[in-house]
Amino acid sequence: MMSILQTVGTILYLYSMCYVDAACLLMCQCTGMAMDDLKGMIREKAIEHGFKLCRITSPQLDNRHIQGLQNWIDADMQADMNWMAEEVRLQRRKQPESMLPDVQSVITVAMPYTPPAYSLDEACHAEGQGVISAYAHGDDYHDLMKKRLKALAADLDVILGRHDQRVFVDTAPVLEHALAEASGLGWQGKHTLTIQRDMGSWFLLGEIFTTAEIEVDEVAKNHCGSCSACINICPTGAIVDPYVVDARLCISYLTIEYDGFISHHLRALMGNRIYGCDDCQMVCPWNSHASQVTLRLHDQNEWNDPLKPRGENHLPDLASLLHLDEDGFRKLFRKSPIKRSKRAGLLRNVCIAMGNSGNTLFVDDLITVLADDEILIRGHAAWALGRLSDTENYHRIGTELSHYSQREESSVVLEEMNITIEYLRSKYDYT
Repeated sequence: MMSILQTVGTILYLYSMCYVDAACLLMCQCTGMAMDDLKGMIREKAIEHGFKLCRITSPQLDNRHIQGLQNWIDADMQADMNWMAEEVRLQRRKQPESMLPDVQSVITVAMPYTPPAYSLDEACHAEGQGVISAYAHGDDYHDLMKKRLKALAADLDVILGRHDQRVFVDTAPVLEHALAEASGLGWQGKHTLTIQRDMGSWFLLGEIFTTAEIEVDEVAKNHCGSCSACINICPTGAIVDPYVVDARLCISYLTIEYDGFISHHLRALMGNRIYGCDDCQMVCPWNSHASQVTLRLHDQNEWNDPLKPRGENHLPDLASLLHLDEDGFRKLFRKSPIKRSKRAGLLRNVCIAMGNSGNTLFVDDLITVLADDEILIRGHAAWALGRLSDTENYHRIGTELSHYSQREESSVVLEEMNITIEYLRSKYDYT
């Protein structure tokens, strides 16, 4: 039998010769390391990198998720995200094992973020202010999480030996919520987000696909029961069935991913939400406790949000946002995920929020952007002006719209202007 010195010498030799797999295997055998201990080391490393949850699963999906995805695509619920229906990407989502040759295990991780410090009622009635989804109050999680996942993957090379690995954060054809549920990290709620008993759903998911074979964890059990709070609260009725969200109706999709003119009937339902929507999360009973715990830990300096939420994204002033030029937008949201919507998309959303506010003080601001270079802003500003018209300002609004319509080159914007002018004529006898 090898002496301790001989064993250590052999391990060091194997490492020096880059036989890392053999070295780690010998280390585990000689120390009697159990699989639970190995997984414990992985989880400890994950926590060091800011991932509060870490679980293991195999690279296969339950048929329920595969069929659910296909049904969703067949119903065109992906809206204009046509890339999701592309055959190659669709098959990859259905077959996680296709994302890395010889993949054996998927490590799922969750990084928490600070939940809103305001209530849903406070957000909806924040006069002159817009609501931004809580995950976007700070830095863009994509870059931050990918760097941390790569650092964790490098640590896994030491713990498991060198294996082929790939890291993913929300940008690859991966059904991350299905994998999180399969790994036991949390269950998929009726709003389709992952819920964990202690953390609620206020976290972001990432994955490491590896050719290392690691014992899987138990599948998470669903604890939604008969609750339908998220379904009932959705402003646009986007949760069309439990566990099914129609992107064509979802405010998060409309305000972030969609780059066109939003349907009139949906604009009126969006309220003051200008980037994303947290309503379904804010009413979830599991998040009530989780939010209190997270905020308390933050106040006690026991946890710092790595996304570093900033005050300017906390119920921001709508008028200030509407007057951002391209350079100002880039500077303000340089490190923020909000840059994804681009200036045109965000200010389109701001126009809608102003139109829904009932605050006629926004009329001057909206008239100003009728001359903006972006058709999305001009068109939605015209709609918002109609929404804010009253017996005292309708004539001025109509006059301004008629003036700008004479030089408008976009047929879509011109149609928006004419619709508002016709509305003024029918309601106020404007001529």
